[in-house]
Amino acid sequence: MPVLKPRHLCAMAAAVVLTATVPATATAASAADTAALREVLFVGNNWDGTADVIKSSGDLAKIGRINVVPDKDARMAEINADPIKWIYFMAIRNSVGEGHDQFVDDMYSTPDGRSVVVSRPSFADVVSIDLATGKINWRFKVSGYRADHMAVSPDGTRVAVSASTANTVHVLNINTGDQLGSFATGDKPHENIFTRDGKYIWNMAIGDVNTDSDAPWLDWTKGDRHITVVDATTYKQVKTIDMRDKLDAIGLTDYSDAVRPAVFSPDESKLYFQVSFFNGFFEYDVATDKITRTKTLPKNPATSDDRTTMVNDSRHHGLSMSPDGSKLCVAGTMDDYATVVNRTTLQEGPLVPASKPYWATVSGDGKSCVVSESGADQVTAIDFATGQKTVSVPVGDHPQRVRLGHVAANWTSPSS
Repeated sequence: MPVLKPRHLCAMAAAVVLTATVPATATAASAADTAALREVLFVGNNWDGTADVIKSSGDLAKIGRINVVPDKDARMAEINADPIKWIYFMAIRNSVGEGHDQFVDDMYSTPDGRSVVVSRPSFADVVSIDLATGKINWRFKVSGYRADHMAVSPDGTRVAVSASTANTVHVLNINTGDQLGSFATGDKPHENIFTRDGKYIWNMAIGDVNTDSDAPWLDWTKGDRHITVVDATTYKQVKTIDMRDKLDAIGLTDYSDAVRPAVFSPDESKLYFQVSFFNGFFEYDVATDKITRTKTLPKNPATSDDRTTMVNDSRHHGLSMSPDGSKLCVAGTMDDYATVVNRTTLQEGPLVPASKPYWATVSGDGKSCVVSESGADQVTAIDFATGQKTVSVPVGDHPQRVRLGHVAANWTSPSS
């Protein structure tokens, strides 16, 4: 072993000091950055082309609003100049859009709270919008003709977006919009979920939800619907999960296998998910690859059982879980209510009236479920402990996705 000379020892000592000092400085800077941010809820008003920014907890008071289509004229000029794009644009308007354009499906803020990244179905793209100026930082055109649900990685650096007409998920650098990878899915990819360690992405393909071939015996016409699980580093497929055989195994042969919104238990041993046409949800055990429990929720007597009347095949669309994993919150979309369900007993609480609730998330303090009422243009908070409504606040036209995020502590709406 070589003998270290005094100057080497001094150099080593300096290196040790620097090594000890830099993380502390970085930590202090990180803490300062965090302190300078404000946690909020972003509410995507799909038909409006806006996103409302509201308090993340408590009274959910409105803080500001963002125009998520500042480039609308340019995008429309492109669409009108291309017959194929125009056909798809109009198809989106007259099918999933229920006669309206779909300008915002999903959104996530960047970790520094400077930008919000938005998927825009009718424009088939993802854009990053500067929260201070309202201007577009970058734009990514998805494969095919429609962008849909997104998911952000646990570290906030990557965003996955479903390109629903191309059966593809793109994974983008959230700060630059550069594509890091992509992977193939089943027909019409929908929900995306990163596992909490960031190692895997789960994608749920829902098939064709815009046809009227909704009778159980015509289920085969809906396309290839399965869950695709990929490695979130290589974007290579790890496995696929088809709920068809699992539903058949418990005698539910007439139930759709199109997995809609889904949520993991805190330890990710269980997946809870909704399917097309069903007023309820299922519990799936990841290790045994089996559906372990079925929860059927009450029907609204005023809701027709005619499957063709259910918007985009979704009777119930929206599912979240309390941070401790004890409660589930369900948006009973076509049945016009939301309810909190005890995860141990599967007993539902009060049915809280809500007009076409389209999504369910968790408030910043973890105490409430927040649902978007797309039929009433408001969001409503329901207390996880009591199952009772605490507050409703007005937002824009047809709110759908609601996501927790951050803005600068002193943020106000962009002047543009």
